[in-house]
Amino acid sequence: MADRATVSPVPFPTGRVRGRVLLPDDDAYSEECSGFQAGYRHCPDVVVCAADAEDVRTAVRHAAAHELPFAVQATGHGLGTALDGGVLVSTRRMTDIHVDAAARTARIGAGVRWGQVIEEAARFGLAPLSGSGPGVGAVSYTLNGGVGLLARQYGYAADHVRSLDVVTSDTRLRHVTEDSDPELFWALRGGGGRGGFGVVTGLEIGLMPVEQFYGGQLLFDGELAEDVVEGWRAWTPTVPEELTSSVTLLDYPDIPVLPEHLRGRYVAQVQIAYNGLQADGERLVDPLRAIGPRLAETLRTMPYSESAGVYNEPDRPHGYAGGNVLLGGELPDAGVLRSVLELTGPRAPAMTVLSLRHLGGALGREPEVPNAVGHRDAGCLLVVLSVTEGAALAELGALHERVFELVEPWTVGSNRNFRYGRAARTTPGGVRAAHDTGHHRRLTGIKALVDPVNLFGRV
Repeated sequence: MADRATVSPVPFPTGRVRGRVLLPDDDAYSEECSGFQAGYRHCPDVVVCAADAEDVRTAVRHAAAHELPFAVQATGHGLGTALDGGVLVSTRRMTDIHVDAAARTARIGAGVRWGQVIEEAARFGLAPLSGSGPGVGAVSYTLNGGVGLLARQYGYAADHVRSLDVVTSDTRLRHVTEDSDPELFWALRGGGGRGGFGVVTGLEIGLMPVEQFYGGQLLFDGELAEDVVEGWRAWTPTVPEELTSSVTLLDYPDIPVLPEHLRGRYVAQVQIAYNGLQADGERLVDPLRAIGPRLAETLRTMPYSESAGVYNEPDRPHGYAGGNVLLGGELPDAGVLRSVLELTGPRAPAMTVLSLRHLGGALGREPEVPNAVGHRDAGCLLVVLSVTEGAALAELGALHERVFELVEPWTVGSNRNFRYGRAARTTPGGVRAAHDTGHHRRLTGIKALVDPVNLFGRV
């Protein structure tokens, strides 16, 4: 693709799209380029506010014909590489959802957020394999794999994709299934987030027969952080696949919007999602309660429509940076984890969140129709994220790099989700580390066939 500095903006054929076309001087341009990630944003020459797949095709045709940089944004949680010049397609208006209760499937548009799918599926006693944040875009999350609340029982969200509609660089709108294009079907499910092979305008996904589950949080004072991590480490091998959990450590700011018991405190949180009876859930969680006194406990049987309460993640845009690594069957030894806690705790240069997510179970097994999700043998996902507002970005980069260096002997790869920001050195090895050599070679071969001009960036 040509560099912005050497290319004058080419007039976009505005009359050929149903949606609005925005230029940098337009009042709505700034808002359209902004997303949940407020630390940086795309700065295109033109924004195409796509109303449908035909608008996407027109935008792709224009970018390909004039060799312009190209990117797609729905919710802006993960922007990938920030676009400088060229064409940005905003898919946030493509929000069609149709649930087929009998088939337990949903067809969703490119701009749909998980909260919308959760609400619609709940009307039929069903649930999607959504993640911790209902505001996250469902399509990009799924294309990157998708580690959901009940992931150990049902596997990756990508494992349950039935079909995809995708615009490729030749401007074709392809309906991709296992039968129609098995190679592209394999690649898009787990290897296709943020472009790479094309612009996915819609998915058909499987829904699970889940109306409610037992879940919530156990919150401990940060003085018990090491005990909580070690207790959680010893506990995870004892639980069934129906239980997915994580432990999160963070230093809350002292601000009025937070509950009083959290303000200005370093806290260790254990998040629980168990698809089973409350009595069984209580029994399974008892060893964690034995770790020590809790600041609060929110465990209960909840409808899946209230599943956002498991993590209670912020819903307002803010700037952040970070990354992840996948760890093998065992966590690093206690001394290494102690060092990681010290780096990311209250003495960190900015508010930093450290999360360990229990994998295994169905995540470790290939689906009936294999896909590009890599490193299924991993036992744990380690994520580190820092708020960038008012922070020295180089200092945060050094912090993240040091964390990843400490756990490097246990690292087997990375996850395509949980990559945050351009400011720090995020995930070691980049996107390539999300796949073993054989998978990556297969992905690049498919990429060369469907996007020979590299309109959509590297896989």
